[in-house]
Amino acid sequence: MYNAAMKKLSYQQLRKMWLDFLADKDHAIIPSAPIVPENDASTLFTTAGMQPLVPFLLGETHPAGKRIANIQRCVRTNDIEEVGDNTHLTFFEMMGNWSLGDYFKREKVAWSYEFLTGKEYLGIPSDKICVTCFEGDKAAPKDTECAEFWKEQGVPEKRIYFLPKSENWWAMASGLGPQGPCSEMFFDQTGKDCKKGCNPSCGCGRFVELGNDVYMQFVVDKVGEPARLAVQKNVDTGWGLERVLCFVNGGSNVYQTELFAPALEIIGGNSKEARILAEHTRAACMIICDGVLPSNSGAGYVLRRLIRRAVRMANKLSFTKYDELIKFFNSYLVFDCAAVTKVYLDEVAKFASTLETGLKEFEKVVSFLKGTELSGKTAFRLYETYGFPIEVTRELALERGLTVNMVEYEAAREKHVKESQAASASAGAFKGGLADSGEATARLHTATHLLLAALREMFGTGVVQRGSNITPERLRFDFSLDRKVEPDALAKIEAWVNQVIKKNLAVKVTEMTVDEAKKLGAVGVFGDRYGDRVKVYSVGGVSCEICGGPHAGATGELGKFKILKEESVAAGVRRIKAVLV
Repeated sequence: MYNAAMKKLSYQQLRKMWLDFLADKDHAIIPSAPIVPENDASTLFTTAGMQPLVPFLLGETHPAGKRIANIQRCVRTNDIEEVGDNTHLTFFEMMGNWSLGDYFKREKVAWSYEFLTGKEYLGIPSDKICVTCFEGDKAAPKDTECAEFWKEQGVPEKRIYFLPKSENWWAMASGLGPQGPCSEMFFDQTGKDCKKGCNPSCGCGRFVELGNDVYMQFVVDKVGEPARLAVQKNVDTGWGLERVLCFVNGGSNVYQTELFAPALEIIGGNSKEARILAEHTRAACMIICDGVLPSNSGAGYVLRRLIRRAVRMANKLSFTKYDELIKFFNSYLVFDCAAVTKVYLDEVAKFASTLETGLKEFEKVVSFLKGTELSGKTAFRLYETYGFPIEVTRELALERGLTVNMVEYEAAREKHVKESQAASASAGAFKGGLADSGEATARLHTATHLLLAALREMFGTGVVQRGSNITPERLRFDFSLDRKVEPDALAKIEAWVNQVIKKNLAVKVTEMTVDEAKKLGAVGVFGDRYGDRVKVYSVGGVSCEICGGPHAGATGELGKFKILKEESVAAGVRRIKAVLV
């Protein structure tokens, strides 16, 4: 159980310490980007601090300069089954800093070591610090340079481990673009080898990762081609705030920190179920806070899964104080508590009847089961007929020593999807994202600005953006409006945008302060989303927006704008999907 007496550094103190440390190193402090990426459909959530900065890592000029830092809110669900152990979380905060063609390895290694061991900073004993470097392969050399810089700081050779590309190399999913070796920093919990060759990649639990410095010194232009040296060498740093807070305070797991310990007291225990309930509730609150609502697809489905998994754990623990739990998380992760609680509790209520009905049907199926495998067809029927999520079915099966035939399940699901698509030509998911941003994405990005301008022209300046998602194939734009946009109005909006396109107006970009942008009348989601300096894109006299995405050079490049669909996504929020043909 959490012991308040052992706390040395608070959550707020750590946040301030990180940002002050980097500010002293001449870094501009930028705000956290949204958890749900506005212009990157290659991923549902912001999964790392560098993700919103890809255009600048690729060479675009950042308005804040070449040295930037922040604390980015992130969501990852690839390790969701590990949640409840000592370190894994679905929502976490990443302390980050970047050099965009400025400083490189020597400076970064020195600063990382200073922050880790300096008495005025984390003050971790030097003999608890271990680091890794890239061991080299046919494509790239061994990173002895980075290792030498660590030695300069006093890290002994025995605490420097060379690991392969699978462990110590960063590249985008496509394998193209900027990439390079990593140097990871670990907290050594025991100081004892689990076996011969014990190292930070063996998974024995001795080493806990605190941070990672990535040195983007190479570029791959085409698949199959060797890497070349980058013209602009970048540094990308990511340190897990929750893990750092845990170990600097002498803890052994993140649930001992002030971020979770009071939540576990509200729940009344420290079991894996209690931890999952607390963690998933925290993650769900932050996703809802970013404008996502539970649904059966995309980010909404992930949110629904998190809430429903939390409810399963709550039922096991006979826990019902969701509002009290949410109120605690709101005490340090500030959000609209009433609005978030309503969305959360509405989903809890919806799932209550589904869970009860689904459980009865599941038990009935299991009672007739021969063997230890539940058929995928049965699992899909539980989902299709009773709304029982496959994740819940698999967890229930596991608890009873059973497995689910996922090959059959996926086949049944795929058949259902194809049948649905045949019934509705507009069904299906779009693919792509900013990771492969080219001319198509840039044109659609500019078209989105024109769409907002058209909506404000028709319905007034009270219309503001509530969400945006752009792929190379289409744009999806959410906006504030309390009524349906009728077909005749959609036709007028479409015609208005196409008239602007026909005029071939230049798309101009200017860097300025946020205050200057406001005085200019630039449209943007203000508050603390932006840094001190921003890019403002203007199109003639029809559109003026704060934005950081790729754009066309002139409206004449866009082609013809066509609206595919208009629909409601939430109370007071409408959605338009459109393409350029």
